[in-house]
Amino acid sequence: MISTRGRYAIRVLLDLAENDNGRYVPLKDIADRQGISKKYLEIIVKDMVTAGLLIGASGRGGGYKLCRKPEEYNIGDVLQLLEGSLAPVVCLATPNYNCPRKASCQTLPLWTEFDKMVHDFLYNKKLSDLMTQ
Repeated sequence: MISTRGRYAIRVLLDLAENDNGRYVPLKDIADRQGISKKYLEIIVKDMVTAGLLIGASGRGGGYKLCRKPEEYNIGDVLQLLEGSLAPVVCLATPNYNCPRKASCQTLPLWTEFDKMVHDFLYNKKLSDLMTQ
């Protein structure tokens, strides 16, 4: 399940893309437009800056802005950065996971196919695909 952290990160990116005027956008403005707690967004955007998704500036005229064009933001990458693995089961989420049932697991093909569908869907979506036309 994708948490509020991942969902809000996408909403922040989308808000910044749709309100891009070349200047930094104050977090308070984003929080007000999105109806999200500014305190909670502070935690999320800090991680987004660290991950290289946003540029932040403090002080007067400060705030946040995208560091790339909306079409260069891949939704799958954003979610993986903020959520970690999106795999539905531990045996697909953890590299080198040693499952004693792997060789005989009848459900592994189901989870593998599901994981591929989710991956392909999210990694083929760009931030620009979500923007209002």
